[in-house]
Amino acid sequence: MIKNVVFDVGKVLVDFNWQGFFESLNFTPEVYEKVADATVRSKLWNEFDRSKMSDEEILQGFLEGAPGCEAQVMRFWNNIGNCIKCYDYTSSWIQSLQEKGYGVYLLSNYPRRIYSQSIEELSFVENVDGAVFSFEVQATKPEPEIFEALFEKYGLNATECVFLDDNRGNIIAANHLGMATIHFHTKSQAEEELHSLGVVY
Repeated sequence: MIKNVVFDVGKVLVDFNWQGFFESLNFTPEVYEKVADATVRSKLWNEFDRSKMSDEEILQGFLEGAPGCEAQVMRFWNNIGNCIKCYDYTSSWIQSLQEKGYGVYLLSNYPRRIYSQSIEELSFVENVDGAVFSFEVQATKPEPEIFEALFEKYGLNATECVFLDDNRGNIIAANHLGMATIHFHTKSQAEEELHSLGVVY
């Protein structure tokens, strides 16, 4: 029986629209590709999520990955929280689940720096029953350690949780740990699958 709904954050409860943000910075097509490859599309981005490395080390890696584009990397870095916009449905969705007695939790890969720069868009975090972000535990999905951190911190039984994430690899990892899962595409699709699991609200 499902007692808890565990949400990923990016692309589920908030939009992580780095492409739109890059466009707002008026990068040329060449610069756009170079900066993207050095930052959001680089292997270093996962370490940014993990936040075990210092922000200074991460920034240095980003800069080294885009030679000749240092100014553009810095514009991105200094305003990185602008990539995040909360979806209109987020707060009411959380509230409706809680009103029906479900625990609502967050489990997200999220860098420390973006968290601090997007705190207004994350106001719903104050209303959930619990949250674990990758920067807090220095582990990232799909690693089992971040899931275990959530279970242990809040005394959750994996078999009583349904996990919603837009990343298939994270869904597979959650399944292996005993969670029911929904590969998120849209809110309406996710709601249909929640209802099929007996989650009624």
